[in-house]
Amino acid sequence: MTIDISQFHGVFFEESFEGLEVMESELLELDASSPDVESINNIFRAAHSIKGGSGSFGFNDVTNFTHVLETLLDEVRSDKHKLNQDEVNLLLSSVDCLREMLTAARDGTDVDEAQVKSIHDELERALSNECVTETETETEAKTKTKTETEEHAVVKNESEVLAAALEWHIHFAPHLHLFQTGNDPLRMFRELEELGALTSTANISKLPPFNKYDAEECYLSWDLVLLTEAKAEKIKEVFEWVEDDCELSIEQGNQQETSNVVNVIADNATPIIEDVDVNKVVPVAEKKKDADKKAGASNETTSIRVNISKVDALINMVGELVITQSMLSQFGEEFDMNNIEKLSEGLKQLERNTRELQENVMQIRMLPISFSFNRFPRLVHDLSNKLGKKIELKLSGEATELDKTVMEKIGDPLVHLVRNSIDHGIEMPDERLAAGKPETGTLNLNAYHEVYVVKTFWTGSGLI
Repeated sequence: MTIDISQFHGVFFEESFEGLEVMESELLELDASSPDVESINNIFRAAHSIKGGSGSFGFNDVTNFTHVLETLLDEVRSDKHKLNQDEVNLLLSSVDCLREMLTAARDGTDVDEAQVKSIHDELERALSNECVTETETETEAKTKTKTETEEHAVVKNESEVLAAALEWHIHFAPHLHLFQTGNDPLRMFRELEELGALTSTANISKLPPFNKYDAEECYLSWDLVLLTEAKAEKIKEVFEWVEDDCELSIEQGNQQETSNVVNVIADNATPIIEDVDVNKVVPVAEKKKDADKKAGASNETTSIRVNISKVDALINMVGELVITQSMLSQFGEEFDMNNIEKLSEGLKQLERNTRELQENVMQIRMLPISFSFNRFPRLVHDLSNKLGKKIELKLSGEATELDKTVMEKIGDPLVHLVRNSIDHGIEMPDERLAAGKPETGTLNLNAYHEVYVVKTFWTGSGLI
């Protein structure tokens, strides 16, 4: 029996789009000259999660694109690469590109391959740049030295790299339900192979008899030896997705043993794990795929996240309704005219419960307007760069709640209003200075509830 991992696609796309929102928000607030370490870590974690999820579900184009993005972010957070504002804008463009790729994967539509390749190549170029500023003379000298020794300096000798590596002993024992979470040890081992030389030994002692074997449960555990220059934190990141679904230990091994393993690997340089096509591992019928595409396309508008307090209130209200219904049922079975007053009170209570239940259900559709406001920091950022204007966006009242349908309807009109405000309400910096205004214009978005009271007056001749 195989597990159809396509059932987890909806959750993956929802979490991935949320991750992109986090990345965009952090990048818009990022100061390229002095980036906040925690912001960089948040952006990296979001990219890493998208990469891991897309790899697990077989969206290889998303995985490949996110890999170079993640690598660049890793260089930045380890202080090996210094960001500039152009690269921050490139990262924002990468977020847009990823959003389009994920949307295409969800809806089963085509993506602009030329645009994806263009941004991917820009990320590669940014990654290949030197992170330390050099003088022109130093750059020329370095280029000349590289040219003279190109055959020997481009790639290090494999045995030299391994000799300088650390040996890590990893014990990985997944819980039985690991496969049911959509995770695959094979993909983790492939990520470890990217860090260095990997050998693995499987422990099959917990395999049950064949007649009790369940293909959806993981009975194996592994003892791994990894030779790498990477630190323990980098290895732990590979297992981030399953840290609550396994027993894991990572310990540094003996350096003397390392040199012996280096010799073995140098003499027997064969791949340990073969590539696996996820579509062959978990076959899915074309009809099922089409159904998933339709479901995925409408997923964004048909799903909603609800605060747990609203769910609790709804459950309590249903409980009250059940009690009232039970009481009225007893009156129906043993009707007595003496119970008319109690029956009347029970019907009034039923009416109250029904009305409160309706109000609670309507509250579930209420969402904070921040869902609509979140698009505007990026919009203002892009427009200010395009028009050469300096604009500060101030948001307030983001917790104000609106019905989900209303929220969807007002999105485009709000965008139109913001664009008009920037185009016609805020002048160019030099014009503002000449008029005695601050160089930076301010755009305020404020949401609040206001109650309108309608009064009617009667006269002898009727309503006016």
